[in-house]
Amino acid sequence: IDIWQYHGLDWLSMLLSLLAVYLIGNKNVLGFVLFIIANIVWLFVGSMLMHSYGIVFGNAAFLIINLRGFINWQKKKNVEQAF
Repeated sequence: IDIWQYHGLDWLSMLLSLLAVYLIGNKNVLGFVLFIIANIVWLFVGSMLMHSYGIVFGNAAFLIINLRGFINWQKKKNVEQAF
């Protein structure tokens, strides 16, 4: 088994995703940013290295969901600062 088959990019994405979940669980907006970066790396790995439509489709959907979460978090933060 070659754990470096995808040049460590799959490991990087996995670690970023786990850290992102942890940060979001602690109500830290940086988690969304890390998730977005992980999704972009997964899109590259899935399309260019693995040729997996499932990984590409899933992470494109996750990217949209994470962008939405980041935007909503920022809106809520701005509303709270106004009061």
